[in-house]
Amino acid sequence: MTHRPVPDGARLVTVDASWFPGHPSTGPTAFLATASGLADAHESHEIDPSGRDRPSVGRPGDARVDLTDHRWREPVHLPGTLLPPFTDAHVHLGLVDATELVPHGIAAVHDLGWIPEVAAEWARDGDREARAEDARPVRPGRRMPRVTFAGAFLTAPGGYPSDRSWAPDGSVEEVASPAEAVAAVDRQLAAGASFVKVALNSAAGPVPDDVTLAAIVGRAHERGRGVVAHAEGPGQVARAFEAGVDRLAHAPFSERLPDELITAMARPSSRALPGPRPLADVEHDPARRRARPGGRNEPQNDSHVVFGAEPVSRMTWVSTLDIHGWGTPTPAQDVAIDNVRRFAAAGGSVVYGTDLGNGPLPVGVNVRELRALAAAGLGGDDLLRALTSDTVRQPRAERRTADRVMHSDVHHSGASASLGAVTYVPGPPVESLAELDRLDRPDALADLTRWLAGATTLHLADVLRPGFTPPSGTTTRKDQT
Repeated sequence: MTHRPVPDGARLVTVDASWFPGHPSTGPTAFLATASGLADAHESHEIDPSGRDRPSVGRPGDARVDLTDHRWREPVHLPGTLLPPFTDAHVHLGLVDATELVPHGIAAVHDLGWIPEVAAEWARDGDREARAEDARPVRPGRRMPRVTFAGAFLTAPGGYPSDRSWAPDGSVEEVASPAEAVAAVDRQLAAGASFVKVALNSAAGPVPDDVTLAAIVGRAHERGRGVVAHAEGPGQVARAFEAGVDRLAHAPFSERLPDELITAMARPSSRALPGPRPLADVEHDPARRRARPGGRNEPQNDSHVVFGAEPVSRMTWVSTLDIHGWGTPTPAQDVAIDNVRRFAAAGGSVVYGTDLGNGPLPVGVNVRELRALAAAGLGGDDLLRALTSDTVRQPRAERRTADRVMHSDVHHSGASASLGAVTYVPGPPVESLAELDRLDRPDALADLTRWLAGATTLHLADVLRPGFTPPSGTTTRKDQT
């Protein structure tokens, strides 16, 4: 049997259960943890010529890693379940304590509107703390999540949210023409933004006209970035879709969308490919026309979606269902749930996001958000994909070559490699984990959402550190029960 050398600092990690996209949930599982992420570790034994038992790990048919090698760090058992890193795809970090997210299950966030220079500093902190070679967080015991950001809201003069008290100076750019729009997009990207956000909130004030909106979308796509829109008010979702916007910051809640529009938005992207795809590393299709179901055509704009690690629809939606009542049903939430139900049933891509900072939302995994998604028809597997399909990946130029000691295409999470983190739910796995792909019973979904609210984030830098002790007990807060 061929044996490979043990990479420096590697550690064998065993867990009671695990789930990764595209693979069924497992019972007790062993992983090889390195600075590059996690890989399957199937243990086997052989007797060497001296008669000694020689345990090793690796996938069947591959070269093995010798467990008796002195370079191994002491194995560790995690009495719980490992999952890919969770992402909240709509937050405003300037309005919350961002260091509360990681211990409560959120490894990565998309900040959708703040002062670009401040957001860039958050992103640098998160990147630095996510690297497995960094021994300590910037603030001991208080890690930042991995952050990608939009920079300032782009809006019309006097438009939302320029008049909001929570929007500090520098967090909003008012654009009155295509030239101003192009310049504003360039400023956000120069600050490090991974995408841009445009405000189309006609319920709260003026919105960019068609040519200015087209300029925002066109320039962002020309620069290889996606566009997120806050679309509120009659007709604004249709305008966003026609203009080539890639993502809605909120599941539409101000109007019940026509079935024809839902179907058009949910149609698969012409070049959506399986496998992880970074936000900032995408080649766009040539410009193509999107038509309103009523017949009016907007300028030709790219329909290519630049978010997500799964095959996606022409538009993706961020859920944000709990902001409508914060646990108390409201007409706006009913409209949003109805739209999500039809969009998801038509094949549309919905990702988990909360609009954290907007009202009394829990900092971390929000069980009310998950329950609302379940009410919209998402099953167990869908809920986990919504939490994990949007995990941020590094741009190609920043990726490091994985130190692979075995093939890692089964349980290796590319997201865990780029984020340097995994999700961990301490304690016994929920019973429904074994039937996620067919889980739709209300009682089982309620158990699953409650269990997920007890998640925390483990950084591989911590797992690999001598003396690491896994967290024990639930992280669920009183506002999550």
